[in-house]
Amino acid sequence: MLREVKRISNQKPVTSNQKNLSRAPLLALTSSLLLILSFPPFDIEILAWLTLVPLLFAIEGKRPIEAFLIAYLSGVIFFLGTIWWLIHVTLPGMIIVVLYEALFFGLFGLLSTINYKLSTINSILFLPSTWVALEWLRSIGPFGFGWNLLGYSQYLTLPIIQIADITGVWGVSFLILFVNVCIYKVIKALGRGARLPEKRIYIPVAAMTLLSFIVLHYGHLRLNNIFTGQRLRAAVVQGNIPQKEKWDLQFKESILDKYEALTKEAALEKPDIIIWPETAVPGFLDEAELKGRVSALAGAVGTPLLIGAPREEGGLYYNSAFLFSKDGRISSHYDKLHLVPFGEYVPFRAIFAFAEKFAPRPIGDFTKGKRPTVFTFDLRRSSEEGGVIKKVHKKVNFSVLICFEDIFPDLVRGFMKEGAGLLVNITNDAWFLKTAAPYQHAQASVFRAVEARTNVIRAANTGLSCFIDQKGRITAKAESGGRDTFIEGFKIQEVVLSRAKTFYVKFGDIFAYIAIALTLIVPWMRKRRP
Repeated sequence: MLREVKRISNQKPVTSNQKNLSRAPLLALTSSLLLILSFPPFDIEILAWLTLVPLLFAIEGKRPIEAFLIAYLSGVIFFLGTIWWLIHVTLPGMIIVVLYEALFFGLFGLLSTINYKLSTINSILFLPSTWVALEWLRSIGPFGFGWNLLGYSQYLTLPIIQIADITGVWGVSFLILFVNVCIYKVIKALGRGARLPEKRIYIPVAAMTLLSFIVLHYGHLRLNNIFTGQRLRAAVVQGNIPQKEKWDLQFKESILDKYEALTKEAALEKPDIIIWPETAVPGFLDEAELKGRVSALAGAVGTPLLIGAPREEGGLYYNSAFLFSKDGRISSHYDKLHLVPFGEYVPFRAIFAFAEKFAPRPIGDFTKGKRPTVFTFDLRRSSEEGGVIKKVHKKVNFSVLICFEDIFPDLVRGFMKEGAGLLVNITNDAWFLKTAAPYQHAQASVFRAVEARTNVIRAANTGLSCFIDQKGRITAKAESGGRDTFIEGFKIQEVVLSRAKTFYVKFGDIFAYIAIALTLIVPWMRKRRP
């Protein structure tokens, strides 16, 4: 007995730091799960406003390397839980993307260790700015993949996202982090026995309340805006072609027959334009037979037809969109500018040549387009009002975003500056089967609509084919039997051809640049007393 007492007395006591370190993975997991639930398919967007509070406690007081690893773990779990569907394309690729994207969570944890040396005011500026700066960094460049940005979680919360016409999605991400940090500060203060109106509580409470009020007030003002202008009736056709059949020659005729039948059915309702998804044509449009068949269809329905199809020129392959006029001529085409790395091409081929074996052909062989394209077609209408026939003749200008190009706001700004008055996203998310991928993809289109105050029309092979107005509302979807993905059909919707020249389109990512500047400057500002 005496020996046992002596053994226990000689043991070192467990320090509070050791206890905190042992519970850190659980807190990181909690943040990850809350964040996963904030995104499709769950869409419990309110959770985003407190999802990072556990992570902030998890990394509190940790050494930089410990904070990095804890936050990195949280990022790995989050991305595994939200983009796991990449496994349907490539398992190694999915793992690489998850590990790479999680690095930005890790860097947030690393930089957050600076936070504990800052005053309350500086802290609630520094952490949200750091998050936004890192989101911006992971969204740019050849490996940029701005998927499931924190701000996207609010795509259904219309009053909140209206600030995107000034700040882009970065402003919404900042606000969410700002609220998370303020909640963290209040909980921490209350844990120390603080009571209102103690300074350490009222500063974050007042800041959170004031900023939220400003954002919501602005949002309600913008939601009350009325957009007026010429109306356009657009039809989106959703063929629902399984990925395994798209390039199989034995299905070529059945695919064309399906798109022809759906197009002719949609044309009976007299839309002004009919839109097919990305690579809807089962072959290269340079083939005389395919080109002639699509041309004849456009002429037969007497309606401009926008289609997605690959093309070949000079031994190079392009992922393209073509506009056929109502008399069957190709009036213009667009070659995709931002290709999917390790999907449509191999970046830095000399270094990453080994990755080609993971990319099935012809994927991996595409060439980047040379310039943005603004398509134009004539909108002609006649209507009778009070016995008087009114004729309308207007040129409609629009640009096309192919596949995941809609996740790059700077690319969209370029199209809008070129004169586009409408955006069309043609895509094929059949790769990812029946997962949340189509809905997560649509989140980006919602923000592009708000940022540019323009309509976004989405035509997807298996869904989500929908119409998004200037306020970010999904006003209509192609549906059947209560489902909006993996169904075939079409949807016609009337949209108002009107857009505002927004601050964001004019000046771009200024908000993100300010966040980067604050990330660099705030740590050098006055520090709190130990």
